[in-house]
Formats: sequence, structure tokens, C-alpha cells
Amino acid sequence: MNEIIDQIATKAGISPDIAEKAVGMMLGFLQREAPDGPVTKMIDAIPGASDLVAQYNGEETSGGGLLGGLLNAVGAGGGLMALGQSLMSSGLNMGEISSLARETIATAREHAGDEVVDEVVNSVPGLSQFL
Repeated sequence: MNEIIDQIATKAGISPDIAEKAVGMMLGFLQREAPDGPVTKMIDAIPGASDLVAQYNGEETSGGGLLGGLLNAVGAGGGLMALGQSLMSSGLNMGEISSLARETIATAREHAGDEVVDEVVNSVPGLSQFL
């Protein structure tokens, strides 16, 4: 998983340690919000992703703030707002979060395929607007 995280971090322009936590949080969020079958298939297809989810799944906290207002404006749900707030609290800005999300989804597509990843992304309200 370290190689995958390093690639995502480099492409997103952030440090690998922050990328590791953020990817774990994002995948944990998807595990909670998306249908079990497709999201399990997606996470299982990415080497080491299950370990990241286990390590960082509980990191998400509730929140609103500026990101909450932005997400409310586009109609996204509270879970996505809380994830964004947690990622911002980890030191990421909105541009870095968007870039990290795109790279994480691109990596998921490489390992799990477009059909599975599209099903996961399309099942979470508001998520596709950030990818």
C-alpha cells in the first residue's frame, strides 16, 4: 500500500503521511455510505486498503463550518460535510481534498474497474460533484 499511497500523494501534491490518513478516511466514508457489495469489492481490490480503513475509519468527526455551507449549497449530505471538515482539520485545503479524491478514485478504478467504482461513487449523494 505504501507505493500506492506514495503515487497518490505525489499526484495530489501532498505528503505521504497525510495522504495515507486521508485515503483511509475517504475509503472508510465510502464503506459507511455506499452499498456493501460494490464498496467491499472496491476496497478489497486495492492492495492494503482494508488496513487503511481499519486504521482510519473512526477519524471522521461531525462538523460544518465553511465546507458545510459549501456542501449544503450543492445539496450534499452531512456525511460528506463531516468528511470534508475532518480532512480540512488534517491540514488539507479544498483543492488538495479534490485532487486527493480524484487520485484515490483513479487508483480504485485501476484495481477494481470502472463499473464497480462508478456504482460506489453514484450511490453517495453529492460525491460525483467533487470528482
